[in-house]
Amino acid sequence: MPERMSRKRNWVLSFLLLVALLIGCGAFLAWYKFFREQPDGPFVSNDERFMYASIGGENAAGLPYWIFLVLPRMFPEYLPGPGGYASLGIAWEEGRELPVGFTKKVVGFPRVSNTCAVCHTASYRATPDATPVFVPAGPGHTANVQGFFRFLRDCAQDPRFNPDNLLEEIKRVTDLSLLDQLLYRFVIIPLTRKALQQRSFDWMEREDMAAWGHGRDDAMNLTKYFMLEMREDGTYGPTDFPSIWNLKKYQPERGMRMNWDGATYNARSVLIDSALGIVAEPQRDFLHHIDWLLDYLSNLPPPPYPFPIDQALAHAGEALFTAECARCHRSERTGKRVPLTEVGTDENRILSWSHAAARAANAKALELGVQRRGMIDDEPLNGYIAVHLDGVWLRAPYLHNGSVPTLRDLLKPAAERPQMFYRGYDLYDQAAMGFVSAGTVAERVGNLHDTRLRGNGNQGHEYGTGLSEEERQALIEYLKTL
Repeated sequence: MPERMSRKRNWVLSFLLLVALLIGCGAFLAWYKFFREQPDGPFVSNDERFMYASIGGENAAGLPYWIFLVLPRMFPEYLPGPGGYASLGIAWEEGRELPVGFTKKVVGFPRVSNTCAVCHTASYRATPDATPVFVPAGPGHTANVQGFFRFLRDCAQDPRFNPDNLLEEIKRVTDLSLLDQLLYRFVIIPLTRKALQQRSFDWMEREDMAAWGHGRDDAMNLTKYFMLEMREDGTYGPTDFPSIWNLKKYQPERGMRMNWDGATYNARSVLIDSALGIVAEPQRDFLHHIDWLLDYLSNLPPPPYPFPIDQALAHAGEALFTAECARCHRSERTGKRVPLTEVGTDENRILSWSHAAARAANAKALELGVQRRGMIDDEPLNGYIAVHLDGVWLRAPYLHNGSVPTLRDLLKPAAERPQMFYRGYDLYDQAAMGFVSAGTVAERVGNLHDTRLRGNGNQGHEYGTGLSEEERQALIEYLKTL
């Protein structure tokens, strides 16, 4: 009897060990295939790190790399034109696997996410056939972010977005292992489709809302509806992507504010809040990325004007700048709000944010365990910031909503500014100081901006509009030196 009991006990122990081993192997396999992280990089320069390094968005919201790769080939009809993702105006350096601002990182399996560089990398070219020059931390005036959102939404809603079709297309570019094929078929593809379908973009499709177009988004509503999950309130505040170089120029101790409406105190808070919209679930090294970004962007100088400058004419324009522009853009008012009643520009961006939203954003950051100086939730949001003008030559189109194509146009009365023009072409207009906004190519690669539509108004900021043509040209020449 004792011998029988011993054999039975040994059998039970062996069985339990086998079960434990199987559970352990299963847990390891699950970790390896879904949660194992491999560092990205290395990067040869800080600029490269800014444009391509992960900030952690792959963990919660990364798109499987092989799905990302084949979607344009499967669903070209949902893109604005030929060329795959390049048709969305996203900056793409020659020879690179992914566009600027898109990262590839292994979190169990290769995933793609995006970073600040999608919206904050500018490009320009001197001639139509020249290779684009990319400028890190510049406003991404060619990027059609709304088009990217719409593309993913439309793909996920198409019945062809299914394991059979996707795996067949993936097979054309890589050989997945049998295990990976099973994981893609039964887990990764279904979950990806579900996640894309759960992201509601209906709020940006209302008939009274113009398209964001190239180089813009509806920044505060993206924050409200995605990060904060607030109820739609009918506001619409399209805004240009700003430049984010030379962040040390912002001095909160002197009363300077950030964001177009001045709703944020300092640069670190802006970076955290912008990244939270991408990361969703901050990981342990999130603030390390933020600290690096803050140091890099604080000390990154604005790009110098790359074309010839008439120095004598620019010298004459400096006095005109002092008389016409310096009272807001080189004074104690710089970095502070100018009341809407004074500047007179389109009010919709201001109306899209509120103190209640600021309080919700502050609470959300604390909920996620992120410490930062909170957004302003008590000062009147009644105007727009008088911005610094460093690198102003590369920040077209102008005004907070990008409704004026060039600086030459901005120095004209609102009634004489273009009512309609095309955004998104990167051919630089040296005479007018902006980007070419008319013609066959501008129409083909860009989008029509109609200033008569809600949020697109080009009124206000009628400073320097009384200058003669010669004075206007001298002032423009001086602005090239900033």
